[in-house]
Amino acid sequence: MLGFAIRRLLATIPVMGIVAIIVFSLLYLTPGDPAAVLAGEQATAEDIERLRITLGLDQPYLVRFGQWIGGVLQGDLGTSIFSRRPVMELIVQRLEPTVALTLASLIIAVAIAIPLGVVAAWRSGGIIDRMAMSLAVLGFSVPVFVLSYLLIALVSVKLQLLPVQGYVPIAYGIGPFARHLILPAVSLGIINAALIARITRTTMLEVLNQDYIRAARAKGLSVRRVLIRHALKNAAVPIVTVIGISFALLISGVVVTETVFNIPGLGRLTVDAILRRDYPVIQGVILVFSATYVVVNLLVDLSYGLFDPRIKY
Repeated sequence: MLGFAIRRLLATIPVMGIVAIIVFSLLYLTPGDPAAVLAGEQATAEDIERLRITLGLDQPYLVRFGQWIGGVLQGDLGTSIFSRRPVMELIVQRLEPTVALTLASLIIAVAIAIPLGVVAAWRSGGIIDRMAMSLAVLGFSVPVFVLSYLLIALVSVKLQLLPVQGYVPIAYGIGPFARHLILPAVSLGIINAALIARITRTTMLEVLNQDYIRAARAKGLSVRRVLIRHALKNAAVPIVTVIGISFALLISGVVVTETVFNIPGLGRLTVDAILRRDYPVIQGVILVFSATYVVVNLLVDLSYGLFDPRIKY
């Protein structure tokens, strides 16, 4: 296990290197001049050129990339072009809302999807199965921003049960924190629950047709014990895998959800940076998202041995 973990960690180095090259290259080739945006509409061409020199935007590609990657290796993601503050500082300040939203959404998605998929598989072909999968298809087809606006209109505007927008840090109390987080977390969680539910149903159907499940039923074991202790445990590896994959959907969904609900997280920081052509911030956030996704995949791989003792590293 330890050797496998070390090999996987070492394998992330070239992966993150390729991600860094792609991110820097795409932003380097993207149309638009941050100096022109920062200088304003009244600036002359000479003013913009002086600002480009000051910001180092006049340097060749290899020089700029070398300076940037050298700073990254030392833990320095650069300095924001607009706020002139370190990118790492901006990311740390916006980290709590994004982490809270991501974890809450993932918990909601798993809590909805796994029971839904298990019941649908147990009642395969019946009305419950068709209703559950219809809801799953509908949930996966509806864009997250559409669902978010529908929930805002119903829960916040019409029923006035929860705040429309905003975020309250957990330091100000669990109650206000949860009230502002529930609606965006549900919006994002339902979208991801659809994919997990479909995979759970498919995997459970395969397991329920195995001989050891028939033997468990023949012994007179309760339905709950057969489904949870025998079937779900043996179907856990594909389900955990798709939960890890859905983390990527959560990352992309966070950007949209934070914008809709005006949550000051990394997603909102990314959108603002794109609008301003603030390249160092965009690069820093994408690297953080990529590194997080790589770590999550590593944890998912390591968890396989817990669910299936036959898997050895």
